[in-house]
This record gives sequence, C-alpha cells and structure tokens, in this order.
Amino acid sequence: MSPRRALITGVSGQDGTYLAEQLVAEGYDVTGLVRNPGDRVLTHLEGVSLLHGDLDDASTLVDALGAVRPHELYHLAAPTFVPASWDDPAVPMAQIAGATGTLLTAAHRLDPELRVFVATSSEIFGDAGESPQREGSPKRPRSPYGIAKLAAHQLVGVLRERHGLFAVSGILYNHESPRRPVRFLPRKVTRGAAAIALGLQDELVLGDQSAVRDWSHAADVMRGARLALAADAPGDYVFASGVGRTVGDLVQAAFAAAGVSAEGRIRVDPAFVRPPEVTPQVGDPSRARDVLGWRPEHSFEATIAEMVAADLEQLRSERP
Repeated sequence: MSPRRALITGVSGQDGTYLAEQLVAEGYDVTGLVRNPGDRVLTHLEGVSLLHGDLDDASTLVDALGAVRPHELYHLAAPTFVPASWDDPAVPMAQIAGATGTLLTAAHRLDPELRVFVATSSEIFGDAGESPQREGSPKRPRSPYGIAKLAAHQLVGVLRERHGLFAVSGILYNHESPRRPVRFLPRKVTRGAAAIALGLQDELVLGDQSAVRDWSHAADVMRGARLALAADAPGDYVFASGVGRTVGDLVQAAFAAAGVSAEGRIRVDPAFVRPPEVTPQVGDPSRARDVLGWRPEHSFEATIAEMVAADLEQLRSERP
C-alpha cells in the first residue's frame, strides 16, 4: 500500500516542524506549504517536500491541495502574534478566516473523504465568564486575532454540518518549545534566565507577573491533532494542560532550570503591563482525554527546562 499523504500549512513554524517529524516517523508522505521553498534551508524538515503557498493568495492554497491530493490536511498557518492583530484587523481576518474558508471549500470539492484539522486558539473564548473553558463555553474574543480565529472555528462547524466534511477545530492553548520565537513571552523568559546565568545580562524586564496562562508542549499538542484526525468521527477539541500558571510561575521555573535565583533580577516595566483579564485562560482537556485518549507527555517544568537548556547552548555558541 502507498503511504498516506499529509499536507501541512505553516510547516516551517514551531507546530509544523513537530507535526511533520511525527508524521514522517509514522511513514507518511508529507508535504509542507511555505512562502519561499527555495529561500533558505528549513531546519527540522527532513523527509518533507515543500510547495509554495501563501495565505494572501487563495489560488496557491487550492493549487497545492490539487497537486498533493492529501488524505489529511493540517491547517496551522496563521499570524500568531496576537498584539499585532490590532495594527490592521483586516489582515488576520483575511489570513485566518479567509484562508480557512478557502481550504475547507477546496477540500470538500477535491475529496469528500479528506480529513482536515484547523488550528484555532484559546483566544476565541476571551471574556468567557467561566474558567476553565471547554468546547461549549461562551466565546467572547477580546482581540481582532481572537475574532478571526472564532470565525475559522465556526466555519469548521457549519461546513462540517452542511457537507459532512471530516473537519476538526483544535482549540489550542499556549504551547511552547525551544522552537518558539523569542518575541513570545515564555521564550523571552527562558532566554533571559539563560543569559543571566551566563553573565550576559543583569536583569529581565517583564510586565505583570500575575497574568495566568495554560502552558503545554507543542509536540504534545501536535500529537493531539493527529489523534483528532484518526478518530472515528470529527469533532472539536480543547488541547491544554488544564492547569493555570502565572507568569511568575514561569519565571521561577526558568530561573530554577538555569540554576540562578530570580530575586532582584526582574524589573517590571509598566509599558508591558496589560489590563487585568476577567477570565483566566485555562482549558479543560476532558473531551480530548476521554474521546481521543490524549494526555500530555511533557510536564510544565520539563518543557521550560528544555527551553532553558536550548537557550544556554545557543548563547554559549554565540560567545566570541
């Protein structure tokens, strides 16, 4: 039998690289969409074919589906930095909701049996009024990014109902790894702790340490995506640890892993302090656990320690 074919949008990002590795290890024929396939060497992508695809150009997405004719489509590509969505709300709407609509429609027309996973976000809940949030919790997003992700989530539901498409919305809470870009808070913290441990900087500048998030490892979340498409029936799933932790908890875990005390090393900059959130962003993964058998394999502490170790290694290698 020929191997199953998978197409991944956003294959060069944190989630895409972990997913591609897992699928290749399972014997899949994996193709990933990137804006410039020949622009640079993409790490962590051994055994993956690359095609051009651009969220701003619907024809490239449709053409890629037709060229690969995948059995499974994992739509991960999207702008991921939530604050940037305020600069021009039309951009996330087009790149998130618009691209999702394009891919779902093309998937239905190409092959009614094609299985589709769409990565949405805990940002769809916003001020949900309840914590932890589950799949049916109220959805009141507080940013253009969250609104766009909610539109994508709802498109999955209505097109699944109308066409019988095997489409899944994966509601992803914060998930991290050493492959997370430094502009994101957890990586900023782990890199800062590593730099302080090596004597490369004296302090770490942050905002409010009382903010609560639900952090998991990206590899665990991508394993959940695979399980969702292997299930007997399509559905939506929250992928989260189920445990809320503060930024302060993150700081303590990172500094402990780096072997240095955080006391006197943290400076709060009011410019980084956001208004307090009414509803803590904590997910309830009960449905993913009960239906899919999904359980995280990486603890919070192990995830942060892995990130710190990677930052220590990289910073040492960059020393003159």
